[in-house]
Parts: sequence; C-alpha cells; structure tokens
Amino acid sequence: MLREGENGYRIPAGCAISAIINKRGERFSGEGIIASIKVMHERSNGLGGGFAAYGIYPEYKEHYAFHVFYEGDEARSRTEEFINQNYEVESCGKIPTRKVRSISGAPQIWRYFVRPKQYRMAAMEFTEDEYTARTVTHINSNFAGAYVFSSGKNMGAFKAVGYPEDVGEFYMLDEYKGFSWTAHGRFPTNTPGWWGGAHPFTLLDWSIVHNGEISSYDANRRYVEMFGYKCSLMTDTEVITYLFDLLVRKHNLPMETAAHVLAAPTWDVIESMDKDMRDYFTTLRTVYSGALVNGPFSIILGSSDGLLALNDRLKLRSLMGATAGDMVYFASEEAAIREICEPERVWSIGGGEPVIVKVEGGME
Repeated sequence: MLREGENGYRIPAGCAISAIINKRGERFSGEGIIASIKVMHERSNGLGGGFAAYGIYPEYKEHYAFHVFYEGDEARSRTEEFINQNYEVESCGKIPTRKVRSISGAPQIWRYFVRPKQYRMAAMEFTEDEYTARTVTHINSNFAGAYVFSSGKNMGAFKAVGYPEDVGEFYMLDEYKGFSWTAHGRFPTNTPGWWGGAHPFTLLDWSIVHNGEISSYDANRRYVEMFGYKCSLMTDTEVITYLFDLLVRKHNLPMETAAHVLAAPTWDVIESMDKDMRDYFTTLRTVYSGALVNGPFSIILGSSDGLLALNDRLKLRSLMGATAGDMVYFASEEAAIREICEPERVWSIGGGEPVIVKVEGGME
C-alpha cells in the first residue's frame, strides 16, 4: 500500500530542508546531500523523506521523466496504456533500489522517458509543458493506485516513507550525478505519512521542499484551483508548487517577483517604503491577493534554472545559506552545511528576501 498511518492524528513538529548547487552546472554525486540532511535527523520522524536532483538524465534530457508509484499490476497496466496512447516512450523500467531495513511497504516504482505525441498535443493547442502538466493531473486524479510523483526533464524526485538518509540509500542516490540537489526530512503535521505525500512535491521541473505550516492553505488552494490546478494531497507543499508554476510559467513573472508575491510585506511595512517600492508591493498584494502565503515557512524551490530559497516575511523558520567556490548551500541548520564543506561565507536568510542561484549565472 502507498499510504501509512491514515488514522487522522496530527503531530506538530519541525522538518528539515537542505540543498546544494554548482553554479557552473558541473555535476556531483548525491553523497553530499544525503550527509547534509542526515545531520538533521531529529527534525523528522521517519514518516517521510525525499530528494530532487537536476541534471541526472543527460542522455534523455529532451524527454520528460515520469516517476510513478503503483499499488499493483492492474494500476500499472491501465496507466501504461494511457501513457502509450499520448506519448512516445523512449525507455521505461523499474527505478533501481537497494534493500534498506527501515524502508518497508514500498509500492512498485517505475520510470518512463517520454515525449508527447505531436498530433495529440497540436489538436489541443497546448505547449509541451501544459500538455504534460495536464497529463500528470489526469493520471493522479483518475487512475486509482497510480501516482506520478515526478515529471520534469533531466531531473527526478525520489521519496518514500522513512528517514531521508535511508531514503537516499534506498534509491542509490550515491550513484547518481546532478548539478543541483534538494532534500527534505518530513515530520507530517496535517497529513499522514505516505509515499506520495513525502516531499519534494513536484510538477514538471519545479520541486519544493518546505519546513513550516501555512495558515493560508485554503485561500491559496481556492486561488490556484481557479486556474485549473487540483490540490489532491491537502498539503502546503503542493499548493506552493502550483503557485510558482502559475506565476512564473503561466503569468511569466520573474522568479524574484513571484517570491515577493508569496512573501509580500505587511501593509504597515509597505506604507513606510519609498513611492516606487510602495507602488510595487501594493500592486502585487492587490493583483495577487489569493497567492499571498501566511504562516511560518522556509522553502527551497528547485528548477532546471537553479534554486530559490525563501523565508516567510517574519522569518519564523530557520534557513541558512553558504558559499564555497562555485558551490552554494542552503539548510535549516548551519551544521548541515558545515558537515559537507568549509564555507567561505555563511549567513541567515532574511524574512521575505529571496535568494536566487542561477546555473551558469551566478547568485542574485
């Protein structure tokens, strides 16, 4: 079974997030990110852990990589029939794993490298990304026992019920190489621990790892669902991912502006700004009022372009940054960074102040 612990309990606690990126786009193994998240073991409880990695499939970089959980052969058969009807499948098979004592109850875990069938996509007048995003939503909403948990190009999410360092070993991430990695150790609060609900949450090449709990979930959910998204997991991370997809991919906002929408200053702070900044934030809060995220959070957004790290406007959750040569690091705790490098600079990321790291573009 995919789901565990579905008895409605609520466990209030923290989570752990960590990320590493090489600004020049040079690839490195997953050993470092596993070591980093392991330092923060006490922040999770074994009910969810996961990773996202970018640059890991260079031989299939033009293909969408679907990572899928199945509850059985029947679910897989029906889902594969649908995928074959709508996509050219270059390669598929089980995602390699190794036995780890603490990881149990695993579903079938499959991987597909696919490209949309052009005539089907053209008939719907969709871009490749829109066609694929809608495919993922359709499968996850209509195919019982199947869940697409990763769907980007040249990237993949790997997650499970377990501590993150065990999840990394389970998926053999030490044998992968990527230019950017994120990790999450989950302590579920409002939702039970299950394989699909572990972080990261992804859509296309977006991935979110998140520490905190947003009090504006219902308002944010209703807002994104106005634009066709379907929030099926009842989790903050899902709705935050959809907000970035909406603002950046669909509305073409710069990444920094999208971050300012989510973590805009309070009205009293805006009133104290100079006219240009006051007008800027007033416009964002007025036009995108439904996308404003309230409550304590720290998030790391991964994409093919790089990483974004963001705290809530009041900085109610810890998030540290560090640099060492071409490497940039983020983590909930400084110790998780120093475990894997000797940083040249370490700082605490400010509330509502996005830090953006672009591959081959330096840091903003």
